[in-house]
Amino acid sequence: MLSISERAKSLKGSPIRRLTPLANAAKKRGIAVYHLNIGQPDIPTPTSFMEGVRNAKVDVLSYSPAMGIAETIDAMCAYYAELGIHLAHDELIVTIGGSEAFCFALQATCNPGDEVLIPEPFYPNYVGHSTMNGNRVVPITTRIEDGFHLPPMAEIEKLITPRTRAILFSNPANPTGVGYTRDEVAGLAKLALKHNLFIISDEPYRELMYDGEATSIMSFPELAGNAILVDSISKRLSACGARIGCLATRNKELHAAVNKLCQIRLSPPTFEQLGLVAFLKDPHHKQDIAAIVRKFHARRDTLFDALQSIPGVVCRRPEGAFYIFVKFPQIDDSEAFAKYLLTDFQLDGETVMVAPGADFYATPGMGTNEVRLAYVLEEPKLVRAVEVLKAGLAAYVEEKAGVASVR
Repeated sequence: MLSISERAKSLKGSPIRRLTPLANAAKKRGIAVYHLNIGQPDIPTPTSFMEGVRNAKVDVLSYSPAMGIAETIDAMCAYYAELGIHLAHDELIVTIGGSEAFCFALQATCNPGDEVLIPEPFYPNYVGHSTMNGNRVVPITTRIEDGFHLPPMAEIEKLITPRTRAILFSNPANPTGVGYTRDEVAGLAKLALKHNLFIISDEPYRELMYDGEATSIMSFPELAGNAILVDSISKRLSACGARIGCLATRNKELHAAVNKLCQIRLSPPTFEQLGLVAFLKDPHHKQDIAAIVRKFHARRDTLFDALQSIPGVVCRRPEGAFYIFVKFPQIDDSEAFAKYLLTDFQLDGETVMVAPGADFYATPGMGTNEVRLAYVLEEPKLVRAVEVLKAGLAAYVEEKAGVASVR
């Protein structure tokens, strides 16, 4: 009998998308679903980007260069220069979204059996790509009570073994919204230098910082051989479907290795690269990004304030991104709760979809009473979604208590 690979068997479904069939079934029953489960903004993609796609002068849709169209690379380097990150043309590679960028980073730096340190809770695809690459994820556990900031560097250093090859993190972070301080990032940089580790920084939410500023890993010149910047235009341009990201490194050997991986996967999308070039050449592109940031800033405050109305809720105001990780001490299985909202609950014909917390952790037992919420809806919808969530939580707790009393 044929069997799929053990590697494929070990993969878990995404906690962000796994319950979509239940949401679709609820909609077929006539129930409106507030999607707080996925980081898909409802903000229109900037007009200059879309016009760049529509007006692209392409007669033959041929392969783009494996490492990206030269004009795209130049435009992206100019964008980073505006942020004080100076990259040469041969230090940046265009990828198919940020996901391919950190996948390439793992493939080019880690051998099967190597370990990767990642602060938890983390973006679940980090584990998925690590698993497919034969790597072991070693979690750096952070606490909701600390706003998910990093533990002391001495505690992190204890996790480093002879098999440790890299440190991977996002800043500001998905799924928690924590924005690491410069001292925190500098601490990780020192560990990477001391133990000769690669350090992979995933920075698609860089501009989406509302308190303080995001520190890029490329701002540490001493990390020239260690640092890998991973990025995507999905969030800051509200262009998740464009699938344009990049990998930047000043390590020439690593750059050459990633170039080989690019040749294997052929080429990144052409039209989307041209749309990005048009956007970055638009003199108003900074204002467009700033307008998106202002909307998310307001949504953060709206959602955080609304959540305070839920009895027992534990959460901290996140510094960036567009997620809040929330603890509900009155539940013990956030996946069961998320399913219940979609299958057994509705308030005036409405319900909420959340992302269960456990699969954002590698440590067993963590996140079972936590959920991730994405503030990607307009403010009135966020307020209403919390009202529905509050009622759903109360109904779930009451029903569970009733079942327990019957037993």
